[in-house]
Amino acid sequence: MEEGNGKPNFLGRGWAFPVVPDGAGNIQLASDEEDIRQAILLILRTNPGERVMLPEFGAGLDGIIFGVINQSTVALVRHRVEQALVLWEPRIDRIEIQITAAPRRGLLTIEISYRIRATNTFYNLVYPFEVEEAAI
Repeated sequence: MEEGNGKPNFLGRGWAFPVVPDGAGNIQLASDEEDIRQAILLILRTNPGERVMLPEFGAGLDGIIFGVINQSTVALVRHRVEQALVLWEPRIDRIEIQITAAPRRGLLTIEISYRIRATNTFYNLVYPFEVEEAAI
C-alpha cells in the first residue's frame, strides 16, 4: 500500500481527528505513527456505548470524572487504559502506563509508553485527565 507521495504506508491511514477539511476541501488524513497516536487518543476519549456499531469501544474514563483522587482511582484508570489499548489498538504492544496524581489541581497525568509492532519504534503519549471530585 502506498500513499499519494509514493511512500510505503503499512501502519495505516485514516481520517484525522478532529475531522476537518484540508486546504483542497478534502477530509484531512493521518497516517503511520500519527494515525496510531490519534487512535490512542480516540480510545482514551471514548466511553463504551458511544459508538453504535462498536458499543464496547473506549476506555470509559468519563465514568471516573467525579471520583475522588486516591490510590483506588489511579489503579482503576491504569487498568481501564491498559485494557482498552490492548483490546482496541493491535498495532502497539509493550504498553507501560504511569499516572501522576495532582489532587489539589484535580488532575491525573497519564503517560503511556508503547512500541509500534511493525517498526519496533517506541513512543510516549501524555494525556491529562481532569477529575472533578464530587462534593459530599
